[in-house]
Amino acid sequence: MQEKETTNNCDFTDVFNAPKKGRIIALDLGMKKIGVAISDELQITVRPLTVIKRTAWKKVLKQINDYIENFDAVALVLGLPLEFEGGESEMTIEARRLAKNFSLSIKIPVFLQDERVSTYEARGNLWKSGANEKKIRETLDAEAAAIILRDFIEQNKPERGRLVPE
Repeated sequence: MQEKETTNNCDFTDVFNAPKKGRIIALDLGMKKIGVAISDELQITVRPLTVIKRTAWKKVLKQINDYIENFDAVALVLGLPLEFEGGESEMTIEARRLAKNFSLSIKIPVFLQDERVSTYEARGNLWKSGANEKKIRETLDAEAAAIILRDFIEQNKPERGRLVPE
């Protein structure tokens, strides 16, 4: 077995090392589709970017790496689908596995963000905006990724007076 030296060994929960400036990409991971969202360079606004089909790992990695390069992103955030009461599910384990795979394969830090109810909020936002059911199905995952990214940025703003972990 070939050993691979990695340059990106970030602890996924260590948000204290999250970049404060530069574009961040977020992913809402699903079994069939992956929603992609991006922030602006000052991390003030976020927007849904696209939905990609979840296929073989190398193809997904290439697509995400292309977005990272094209937008000069400084971090990648993956939604962590915890159960409503905070427990872990098969999808939580899958998200952690993919976070590790990304961290071994890309040069920017990878973070996990609790995504409980992001899909429900995204559906509500799209519905309120007047989107029909077809439009909701097409854009739901990207909208959820934008919510995950917004929550990540809000949680990690310096002016929130974050506490240092024990």
